[in-house]
Amino acid sequence: MDLRAYYQQIREVERDIPGRDAVVTSVATRDGGKPGVLSEVPRALAARLIVDGRARLSTSDEEAQFRSDSREARQRLTGIAAPLYQTGRVMVAALPDGKKNSAKRG
Repeated sequence: MDLRAYYQQIREVERDIPGRDAVVTSVATRDGGKPGVLSEVPRALAARLIVDGRARLSTSDEEAQFRSDSREARQRLTGIAAPLYQTGRVMVAALPDGKKNSAKRG
């Protein structure tokens, strides 16, 4: 494997990716890669995944759907966790497990 050519190819693919981050779609691989999983990754990592044949750049429709789903999930999470963030307090309860410590000291 010619490492210079490999890294040159990564740089060329990275130049073609617009923006800081990219949405990529995984492809099936011989080592068990699951196809169709969308992820948002930095541009450099996206280029490497594409060159390695582990992912492809997502289409604009796939990217729009991914961002919409991510935004909805983020809103659901912030809506649930909002009371804890507002008060700045978290309640913790320590419960005994009913087992005695068998480690001997001394």
